[in-house]
Amino acid sequence: MAKKYLPYFHETPFLCILTLFILMFIRSSGRPMTFAEDFKAAYSESHIRQIYSGKAIQLVLDQSTGCGFASKRKYLFGRVSMKIKLVPGDSAGTVTAFYMNSDTATVRDELDFEFLGNRSGQPYSVQTNIFAHGKGDREQRVNLWFDPALDFHTYTILWSHKHIVFYVDDVPIREYKNNQAKNIAYPTSQPMTVYSTLWEADDWATRGGLEKIDWSKAPFYAYYKDFDIEGCPVPGPTFCPSNPRNWWEGYAYQSLNAAEARRYRWVRLNHMVYDYCTDRSRYPVPPPECRA
Repeated sequence: MAKKYLPYFHETPFLCILTLFILMFIRSSGRPMTFAEDFKAAYSESHIRQIYSGKAIQLVLDQSTGCGFASKRKYLFGRVSMKIKLVPGDSAGTVTAFYMNSDTATVRDELDFEFLGNRSGQPYSVQTNIFAHGKGDREQRVNLWFDPALDFHTYTILWSHKHIVFYVDDVPIREYKNNQAKNIAYPTSQPMTVYSTLWEADDWATRGGLEKIDWSKAPFYAYYKDFDIEGCPVPGPTFCPSNPRNWWEGYAYQSLNAAEARRYRWVRLNHMVYDYCTDRSRYPVPPPECRA
């Protein structure tokens, strides 16, 4: 049986043991059962409340401060996902963010989900952005096709050597491919911390800052659960990030499959409201990654 399914491992038992160790290390360190196992407060800990025995948390924004949390470790490639229930009702001027950041000032890498609050009855927008080697300004916005404040939904960032994909409930809303061969920056060398924050940004968040936050509706709440990180922790095995046997580097994950491609087109045709690639006021000549 071993020879039929794992002939290479059968012939190289040390490599087999080493690879299995890596997989166990990735998964055991990357699937926290509670918030405290893998995350910590980034700021305003008094506004972060653990509920359901630490399996879920509540972030609070009021006039005194917002708040945020961060992973205890950095990761280089993998998949990060959380279930989030966003601020309900009149949330104009608020931003709930879920992102990865290399914490390097001038040459930072960053992968962003930013959920932009709205006036009651208006659609919630999610903005994605990508920084690579210090260059950002790659915003895209999609109006969500459901009310994300009524229930939890899953938001995922997949980061491999081939591409970066942002998912909403397994629906890809953005794909950024690795085109380093065409001299287009792509994050490959800097491990990133996982963050989430709830904060006030009424100078830009809702209708470009026209809609201001209504503090009479405060405090504002966002909820998180099912924290899931599968990636190469840093510090950790140095060979993990380049290991082609990591599942997210597998053939099935190197590009969108047919069903994902259909959903991706549907989102972009029906729900995309802004794409920096087509904003000629900002970019008379589209950036190179838009033409790649």
